[in-house]
Amino acid sequence: MKAYRVNVNGNVYEITLEVIDKADIKAAPAPKAAPAPAPAAPAQAGSKSVTAPMPGNILKVNVQNGQAVKAGDVLMILEAMKMENEIMAPSDCTVASVNVTAGTTVEAGTVLCTLA
Repeated sequence: MKAYRVNVNGNVYEITLEVIDKADIKAAPAPKAAPAPAPAAPAQAGSKSVTAPMPGNILKVNVQNGQAVKAGDVLMILEAMKMENEIMAPSDCTVASVNVTAGTTVEAGTVLCTLA
């Protein structure tokens, strides 16, 4: 142990530091990579892709494959910048595929679901 006197903005502090060998230092483990999102289903002729308007996390998915939805129905909730954003159906249609689940992190432009 080594003792030091440090002056910070006119305030004097006494600190003690432990001297260690480089052999005692352990490297921190590298962070694990996030799993890659599932690839988007190919769009069919006449289908519409609903994409994420901004990066965020999917909090809730309100629809499932084959479900009929009306214009303005909330398909899912996207949390971005601590705000909940409703992703709504643009028109009356049927959900052809849902490409995300609750808890998924998405980037802007990620296909969330496909409507037919």
